[in-house]
Amino acid sequence: MSARPALDVATLPTFGFGHRSILWWSTMGLVLIEGAAFALLGVSYLYLKWREPLWPPGLEPPDLIWGTANLVLLLVSAIPNQLTKRAAERLDRGKVKLWLSVCMLLTVGFFAIRVLEFATLNCWWDTNAYGSIVWMLLGMHTAHILTDVIDTGVLTAIVFVGPVDGPRFVDVSENALYWYFVVLSWVPIYGLIYLAPRIL
Repeated sequence: MSARPALDVATLPTFGFGHRSILWWSTMGLVLIEGAAFALLGVSYLYLKWREPLWPPGLEPPDLIWGTANLVLLLVSAIPNQLTKRAAERLDRGKVKLWLSVCMLLTVGFFAIRVLEFATLNCWWDTNAYGSIVWMLLGMHTAHILTDVIDTGVLTAIVFVGPVDGPRFVDVSENALYWYFVVLSWVPIYGLIYLAPRIL
């Protein structure tokens, strides 16, 4: 029996984007888990709403201005986010620096508005079940944005100061993918908190 020649893998790429990256799969797993958590909170909100004839109970619905401002800001942030993702997949460090910086500025604006948003909810987390579920929805979404801001901040620092290799561009690309989840998860949460009390 003759021995098979060894398979030469020296020419294979050391990193890949999309489903060819283990980071893509882990990001998708996180999105599924966290999406399920948001769905459970949304169902809890609807369950509480259907059991209470007056919703929100004994309170005015939250002001639309700050929640709507954050909705617009998050939707707008998808543009530089996509440009960051494209630049990372082209290994264009200069454009990644630019668009990551824009993304960071937009998230700082988001946090400033979120503080105002919490202040205009017309309830506290311990006011009643409505207050608890609304604060939980906003708090969980805020926590997701905070974790992404930390990740984006670290990636921005690496892109500006450190040597940047292919796997770092993959990190930037997958970070942009996670941001889409954060943006898209806000749309139904916005609908529950701001529109449901007015139309359902």
